[in-house]
Amino acid sequence: MKFLGSIRRRVFGISPAETTISKRGFQVDHPAIVERLESVGRFFVLGYHEAMIDPKPEAIGQRLDAVEDLYRGFAYEGAGMALTLLDILTPWNRKRFDNFLAGAGDGHLYMVHVGAGWALARLARRIEPHLERYVPIWRPLVIDGYGFHEGYFKGTPYYRDHIRPKKLQGGYGYRAFDQGLGRACWFVCGTNVARVHDTISGFAPERHGDLWGGVGLAATYAGGVDEGTLLTLRDAAGDHAAWLGQGAAFAAKARQRAANPVPHVEVACRILCSRGVHEAAALTDSILADLDFHDSNAYETWRTRLRDAFVPVPI
Repeated sequence: MKFLGSIRRRVFGISPAETTISKRGFQVDHPAIVERLESVGRFFVLGYHEAMIDPKPEAIGQRLDAVEDLYRGFAYEGAGMALTLLDILTPWNRKRFDNFLAGAGDGHLYMVHVGAGWALARLARRIEPHLERYVPIWRPLVIDGYGFHEGYFKGTPYYRDHIRPKKLQGGYGYRAFDQGLGRACWFVCGTNVARVHDTISGFAPERHGDLWGGVGLAATYAGGVDEGTLLTLRDAAGDHAAWLGQGAAFAAKARQRAANPVPHVEVACRILCSRGVHEAAALTDSILADLDFHDSNAYETWRTRLRDAFVPVPI
């Protein structure tokens, strides 16, 4: 197993340098933000390599659960990418991803699906045929992961030229892609609110809500900024502040489900959702409980109902 694992790492490995700020060319204003963003990438790559070396679910879980709470979800995301790649490239064994979700990966269900999107982004194939294996309500998370990958590694054509991804046929896939593109925007812009605002403003207005939702999720889950920056972010979102809150609530639920709480999520939820982290997570659960997981519209229904809960009531 060690021998096969070393071969897989040699063939499919990702250099940690690929996720450094200098390599990506992101503009980041403060050393502490550089450290936070680079640590996210470093632990993603760690999780990817751990799963690539030994893809047995219990082995992955045991190793990744040793990662500190702040970064553990990103390591599980990397594992989701590795297991998806292995399932696709070794067709005689296509159950690694499913087996992982049935065991150690269950608590990190959201992040593991996002990691699968990274894998699909690395393959020169259309996305839709690969989505059939996933429960319909979680398929947009996979496309979200694809959008994050493209924004993070190939940002210019998406953020400057506003192109649509060629591997998607359209429909809701474009919206889920934009949600991932919004998450990546928080990293690409170095958590600088003015740059985030200017970047999103360049897109067609109908794309703004999904982009801001992605920003809200990234800002809440990854953290790294103070209360003042979060308040500025909320103001910058303007009419889309409710979408920012929706993303923050998703982040709260993802961390609650994974049992990896960190203080900055509470702060972000109070500012972006006007609720504490437990209340925000409970709201996502209450809406989810009424949905049919096999309904192709369920994911967007979930997001929209959450968004509506954060729209200010006129006085």
